[in-house]
Amino acid sequence: MDLFPLFNSIRISFLSTILVFFIGLCLAYYISRLPNIIKGVLDCFLTLPLVLPPTVVGFVLLMALSPRSAIGGLFMNSFGIRLVMVWPASVIATAVVSFPLMYRAARSSFEDFNEDVADSARCLGIGRIRIFWRIRVPYCKNGLVAGSVLVFARSLGEYGATSMVSGYTPGRTATVSTTVYQLWQTNDEALAVKWILVNLAISFVMLVFINVFEKRNRRVR
Repeated sequence: MDLFPLFNSIRISFLSTILVFFIGLCLAYYISRLPNIIKGVLDCFLTLPLVLPPTVVGFVLLMALSPRSAIGGLFMNSFGIRLVMVWPASVIATAVVSFPLMYRAARSSFEDFNEDVADSARCLGIGRIRIFWRIRVPYCKNGLVAGSVLVFARSLGEYGATSMVSGYTPGRTATVSTTVYQLWQTNDEALAVKWILVNLAISFVMLVFINVFEKRNRRVR
């Protein structure tokens, strides 16, 4: 049993989770402070990948990043970097698909934050950046951790978008999900079931972690 698909899936999920965490954190913070009308419009735009079919998201990314596009052509002609049919393309695809999970979790946490705490810190001369990282983020850690774990689990099981932008190449771009599909295509159902069980086990552990983390934090409070 070749373990590359598992390694590649974990690598992609880990990198996309880091990417989504910081981008989602910043966007959620600034958007949560905007007027409701503007916030509503941006919410619709940023959470769109959550309701679109993953294959549609993958097709849009393929058109945007292919060597024939402006962005893909720039990277290919200037740096010799191909943005599609390589495993890093899956990082971009999973980040786009799972971004709404992190964004909504972070925004809800920031909106529940007691602004009196931040005002008190400002009165003591503490800067905005320090308030954000030392006070606001730790206070909202439950939502942020839950969002991050969900992003990782969602990225791990992503198939539609990743198959569009990275395809399936054994030892190079294969993930657990694309491997399952390929094994089904070749009638190797026994091995496909093994990979499905691996994916289920990891996802189950992620969800158990979220539940344990939330219960522990309730007891602390």
